[in-house]
Formats: sequence, C-alpha cells, structure tokens
Amino acid sequence: MLRIISANLNGIRSATSKGFLGWLQKQDADFVCVQELKAQSADLSDDMRATGALSGWFHAAEKKGYSGVGIYSRHTPDRVVEGLGIADIDAEGRYLQLDFGALSVISLYLPSGSSSEERLQIKFSFMDRFLPHLDELSASGREVVICGDWNIAHKEIDLKNWKSNQKNSGFLPEERAWFSRLFDEQGWIDVYRRLYPDAGDSCYTWWSNRGQAWAKNVGWRLDYQIATAGIAQTAQAATVYKEERFSDHAPLTVDYAWTI
Repeated sequence: MLRIISANLNGIRSATSKGFLGWLQKQDADFVCVQELKAQSADLSDDMRATGALSGWFHAAEKKGYSGVGIYSRHTPDRVVEGLGIADIDAEGRYLQLDFGALSVISLYLPSGSSSEERLQIKFSFMDRFLPHLDELSASGREVVICGDWNIAHKEIDLKNWKSNQKNSGFLPEERAWFSRLFDEQGWIDVYRRLYPDAGDSCYTWWSNRGQAWAKNVGWRLDYQIATAGIAQTAQAATVYKEERFSDHAPLTVDYAWTI
C-alpha cells in the first residue's frame, strides 16, 4: 500500500504548534505533500525538516512568510524538481516534484484569486501557463499524483453555498471549466471523486475563519489528489481528517494499492 497525504498548513510553524508533526508521525504515510509553508529554509527546525521516518524537501517563496510547498517522503527520490522554470511562479514557491522510478509525486499550491482583482488575474495567468505542463505530465508515460490546494471547488457538490458563490473566485465558471479540462481532455482522475462520487459535506477540506463556518460545516473542497489513470485506479480509500485542527484546511489522505 502507498499512503499519500496532502495538507495546506497555513504556516508550518503554526501547524507544528498545534500538533501537526506529532499527528503526522502516527499516520504511516509514504508521502506527505504540504502547502502554504509561510517559511523559508532558515525558519525550519530540525523536526520540521525531518519527522519520524519522513525526510522533507521544500520549495519556499522568495517573500518571507508567504506561500511555499514541501514534500515529506519515506523514500529517497531519484530526482527533485523545484519549480516550473517560470520565474514569477517559482518566486512564489508553488510547485515541487519528487520522482521515484516511474512515479512522480507533486505538491502544488495554486494561487488564490479571492483577495483582489490583481490576484485573480495572476491566478488565471498561472492556470494558463500551467495547463501545458499538466498535459506534458499526463502524456509522459509516468504515473503522477498531484496533491495540493487547487483553490477551486470543481462542482456544486464541492461547497456548501454554491449558489451564492458563483461570482466569487474559487467557484467562477472559468475556473471550474479549466478544472474540467484536466479531467475531460487530459485524462487526469479526481481520486476522491472516483471513490466517493456522491459525497457531499464530508468532502470539504477548507472552512473560512469568518463566522461559524467550521462549527456549521460551511466548507469547500479545495484540496485534491489528482492522478494519472494507472495509479488512480488503485485508490482504495480516502479520508479527510477533522478530529483536530492544524490549519483552516484539513488533511486529505488517500491509500493506493501501489508499491515503489
């Protein structure tokens, strides 16, 4: 079995103070993809760099206290790809890929467009330039799992208040159509939805800190594991962990009948 976890930490130091690393050591995971580190290399303690049987690789943003992604792995990678080779995207620390034989595991933090019109345009620019890379990955002959905060709820079932959010970033028609292209044209599989096509409020992975969103489970599904068909078809179970709160997101765990 191969266990892969994806978790937006909203700050690795904050999540660590809330018990994330202790929880992680009990999960028997092979790979843990984390996003929104909000930390640079010098900010990471030894425990953050390697925890239990897991060693970490990280791609930090140039801006302090912002963005950044990482992957903890039980296995030593054959290759590490830090960034997409696109300067403005890589400056924000949004893509990290580890290769293990014929398998690639990727941690992704797609920009949010909710804070301003400028950030929405940056998000659209990222999506436009990322699409060809996704196409290349899907056609590469490798098995690929992309874990991360995609900052898009794909369908109405993926958020509580879909009617009132149709004009808000994260559920715009253009964002949802872009997501559909990955599945319908490039052949990627939404692993959670493959397993649980009708799951409603149990699928949410993010809740606003405003109001009573967490208490009332007014959430969004923003965190996904998207995979090539071969490994996706071996997925056996997926869970969203909500017993503790390490962040405004909840970790997503998927078990695959796969060996390295």
